[in-house]
Amino acid sequence: MPALSEYSNVTNTAITILIKKGYRVWHIAENEMYCAEKNGWDFMADSPCGLLGIISIYEFKNPQKYEEYWWREEDNSLKYALSSTPPQYISVVEQQS
Repeated sequence: MPALSEYSNVTNTAITILIKKGYRVWHIAENEMYCAEKNGWDFMADSPCGLLGIISIYEFKNPQKYEEYWWREEDNSLKYALSSTPPQYISVVEQQS
């Protein structure tokens, strides 16, 4: 079991973090999408954790102005290069035992 994973009981925490970071957050019931906005930059995802992840990309990239594909990293092949075998490590969950 991982120390944290996306699940419904994490929803409130993700929304709280976004609000405390200064984002305005709302939910569109018709399409079940979660949205946030700050300083004109707006974001949408199908879960609060996904929304937090998308906003993390924005904060990491820190664009100064909108440009098409401002979020893109040049190496698009990483998804297919990921190992299917996890690295050797001891989870903090197991370390508590």
